[in-house]
Amino acid sequence: MNKIIHKNIRHLRKLRGLTQEQFAEELQVPRSRIGSYEEGRSEPPIAMLVAFSDFFKIPVDILIKNDLTSAQDHSFIEIGQQRVLFPIQVDEANENVIEVVPVKASAGYLLGYDDPEYIEQLEKIKLPFLPTGKHRAFPIKGDSMLPLKDGSYVVARFVESLDDIKNGTTYVVVTLNNGITYKRVENNLKTQGSIRLISDNKAYEAFEVPAAEIVELWEFTCSINTQEYDAQELKISSIAQMLTELQVELQSLR
Repeated sequence: MNKIIHKNIRHLRKLRGLTQEQFAEELQVPRSRIGSYEEGRSEPPIAMLVAFSDFFKIPVDILIKNDLTSAQDHSFIEIGQQRVLFPIQVDEANENVIEVVPVKASAGYLLGYDDPEYIEQLEKIKLPFLPTGKHRAFPIKGDSMLPLKDGSYVVARFVESLDDIKNGTTYVVVTLNNGITYKRVENNLKTQGSIRLISDNKAYEAFEVPAAEIVELWEFTCSINTQEYDAQELKISSIAQMLTELQVELQSLR
């Protein structure tokens, strides 16, 4: 009997602050079934493993093969080459929210990305249409990825493994030497052990980044274009209000 899955279910439930009864209601199963899984009296069938995976936003193979009990609130753990974040940040309505990395603090992100206190103090917004996964908003600097202008934001989904890179897709790449950069990616990991970062603005030359220098990778989901505002005038705390007033444009660019 797989003892890891039982410990993981109990630990992840507690990280979410849920009782067994509340967790059972979320999954629409009897509370006794949750208790049976957590106490190791029965094995979850495939359908329940998929339900756990969807609920916690963690791949099934990680749930059943890795001991996740070292993960604490607002922290992450390393699993091989993968980085798993805990927990998905939620607001009082239990809906996903997005941490926004401000322009002035973006330089410090490289030092604070794995510091729970740094992440906790970031401003947060909510975009209910986003797909599942952990999202974060990053500021755009310069004009290398037109039509996005300086001062816009890219909302991106955390990528757990470099193996999941899709050729030609745009990513926010956090690297040891270049900090935060938003580029189109060419995957050369198997042939050269690196990725090639390409600007949509052809005035900028592409460059290679070794896999060892990549700290985080976030796949583009949408952009927050602030065309009516100067970067100096834009305040992070006003983004949510601007979204509500439709003074910014959300668009899916690839």
